[in-house]
Amino acid sequence: MEKSRGKYKSAKSQNYKGKPGGRKPSKASAKPRGGQAKQASDSGLIRLNKYVANSGVCSRREADTYIAAGNVTVNGKPITEMGHKVKSGDVVRFDGRLLNPEKKEYILLNKPKNFITTTSDERGRRTVMELVSNASKARLLPVGRLDRNTTGLLMFTNDGDLAKKLTHPKHGVRKIYHVELNKNLSSEDLKSIREGLHLEDGPVVVDEVSYIKNAPKREVGIKIHSGRNRIVRRIFEHLGYDVIKLDRVIFAGLTKKDLPRGHWRHLTAQEVINLNMIQ
Repeated sequence: MEKSRGKYKSAKSQNYKGKPGGRKPSKASAKPRGGQAKQASDSGLIRLNKYVANSGVCSRREADTYIAAGNVTVNGKPITEMGHKVKSGDVVRFDGRLLNPEKKEYILLNKPKNFITTTSDERGRRTVMELVSNASKARLLPVGRLDRNTTGLLMFTNDGDLAKKLTHPKHGVRKIYHVELNKNLSSEDLKSIREGLHLEDGPVVVDEVSYIKNAPKREVGIKIHSGRNRIVRRIFEHLGYDVIKLDRVIFAGLTKKDLPRGHWRHLTAQEVINLNMIQ
């Protein structure tokens, strides 16, 4: 795995229609059938669960659960009917909060150290939301998390369905980290990691691990799809190493190319398509 470098810079945006004569009408001009008429009458309507999901609250499947439980109101009335549709001008609220079906947006941040992955912090610590505050007017949420001292790729979106897909273990989204340890990683321990370890919360298997090319043996690249908390740090701590630096260089096929530390960018249309193709 090649070594990835990047210098810290202060947070800022990177902008990158019968004819006369008594003739029988043709099929093309005949009255629309029931299905076509229904489609026309539904123009401008949107299913309630999609409306809720587009607002960034949750995925569509989760929205169905909340709707059934009575958490969602339309024009002041609780709606528990599956498949209910709303129209422009309807007032939709979730637990009393007004929802707005925003355009879906996707932001990629190269996170620096000393920022926590949360939307707010009661202890006044700096959060990643400060770094993307001018990226969009939409209510963006981080996809997964990086701990305070971990740097690298962190995605933000108001697309609840995609966010859930990227964080659910069954989809096996790959992440690659560049790890710097306090001492050289022995070949025996490298082999142990490749073969799989058993931590206090169960076994863990990595997809790939190797020394960084043209770097000291204390620098390691590790590919993993587990979403367990602090899993990379815990792997090395289990073997008696301290992690000095931990940088996520690839997330779900996205890379840090042309994205300096502390900066963000919008995903391209092709990148969004690629993410949605993840099975």
